[in-house]
Amino acid sequence: MTPTITCFGEILWDVLPTSKQPGGAPMNVAADLRNFGLNAQLISRVGSDELGRELLDFLAQKAIPLDLVQVGQTHLTGVAKANISDCNEVTYKIVQPVAWDYIQLVPGLLKTVQQSDLFVYGSLAARSPQTRETLLALLAVAPRKVFDVNLRAPHYDRVSVEELLHLAHIAKLNEHELIELSGWYGEENDLHGAMHQLRDRYQLETLCVTLGKNGAVLLNETGLYSQTGFSIDVADTIGSGDAFLAAFLYKTLQGESPKKTLEFACATGAYVATQQGATPVFSEETIVNAILCSAEA
Repeated sequence: MTPTITCFGEILWDVLPTSKQPGGAPMNVAADLRNFGLNAQLISRVGSDELGRELLDFLAQKAIPLDLVQVGQTHLTGVAKANISDCNEVTYKIVQPVAWDYIQLVPGLLKTVQQSDLFVYGSLAARSPQTRETLLALLAVAPRKVFDVNLRAPHYDRVSVEELLHLAHIAKLNEHELIELSGWYGEENDLHGAMHQLRDRYQLETLCVTLGKNGAVLLNETGLYSQTGFSIDVADTIGSGDAFLAAFLYKTLQGESPKKTLEFACATGAYVATQQGATPVFSEETIVNAILCSAEA
């Protein structure tokens, strides 16, 4: 039976200097999981405006079900203004408040999450009281929880992030976020020491830290695993971390070894960085042929 993954949180338009493109980490992860043939769905909210209708059309194109995406009458569809002057480090100005700040706990949502194999969420969704309240209610019933830390200043605080970490089974973050979290506890640690500290403090089953072009590191109950980065020509890094997470979850659900899972996740993140935009169409075969085979050659 095909696993079901429910992603929760923001859906928005990334507004670039010359164009706009659909975005939001939960939506990107859901689209990438769909690329791998998994039953991925999204709980979010858009406004009853033109931007909202365009996002719903985009989700339909990606085969992401629309029944869990709420349409609100009061607030506009989300927008994030992206600065891509550094292609390796995209920064965002995320507008607030918008529709996804008001995700409601509508009938049937608890059951949907209860029946999911994985529930994926991030810290950005906890920035507003309404969506945070809905998120915590869903986390209370989710069988296996994946926290995509995704810190975006000024849209988070230590108390919220720690609460969300305590509830997670799997957590993924980048090296800058790991350094920030380690700083909260006043300890000077190297990468591996900081990972052990974080995993132990929050009793995480698995902790993944992405290192940009340098690959990623995975820590679980069987040990520490590292994967170096792949040599690629970067188009932009928008959505690369989301693709990494989707590929990591895909291989984890298959029961693949941690080493092979990490390698495939890094290869998928690298592939998306060679493409324009956050959600290119690809398959497992695409990743193997474009990244893994060329790395072995």
